Amino acid sequence: MLISIEGVLTPNEVEEARLKLNNASWADGRHSAGYLSQGVKNNQQLPDDDPIAVKLGETILKALQNHPIFTAAALPLKVLPPLFNRYTDGESYGGHIDGAIRPVAGGQHRIRTDLSATLFLSNPDTYEGGELIVRDTFGEQTIKLSAGDMVLYPGTSIHQIKAVTSGVRLAAFFWIESMVRDNAQRETLFQLDKAIQHLGVDVPEHPSLVTLAGIYHNLLRFWANT
Repeated sequence: MLISIEGVLTPNEVEEARLKLNNASWADGRHSAGYLSQGVKNNQQLPDDDPIAVKLGETILKALQNHPIFTAAALPLKVLPPLFNRYTDGESYGGHIDGAIRPVAGGQHRIRTDLSATLFLSNPDTYEGGELIVRDTFGEQTIKLSAGDMVLYPGTSIHQIKAVTSGVRLAAFFWIESMVRDNAQRETLFQLDKAIQHLGVDVPEHPSLVTLAGIYHNLLRFWANT
């Protein structure tokens, strides 16, 4: 399941993030790559403990905390603090798959990367290339979203970032451990949740709504690990 979520950050929040990131001290992104990814990763990244990264990450997590689409789609149990990358001058990231377990910077905790997220911070008309290509059971998808929008996709997906041939591509990226680790089960719950919400608008007094809500919560109760 691949889902685009519009307007995670407001235009003002995006502009503030870009101003801060333009003045940040970027490092070679290969320093954070695994041994297989180092050969295909060519970008810049902020260190996990960079004050700008920490502050902007808090803004993103706050925006997602009560976001209805993110909550319904991801069913988040743990969210890794967002990281930030920069692509320019032909930089790219070849096909790779994210590690299954990621440590939380500065602590002893780890999370399982059930879902990957990319939040775009540069307007698509300000840079050439830089498309996110995701390959999974749903086929191959090419994603280049407006600044402030986010894409959510399975952590099991092979993905890549095409070379940025002009301009600068800024983005936040992070991972989510879901209460429901199976992608097919999460998708079933998400589709059922959307159907219930639509019925609640169209036929709010229909008695089947209570039955459907019960089915949703019983499935969640059966599948969830908390």
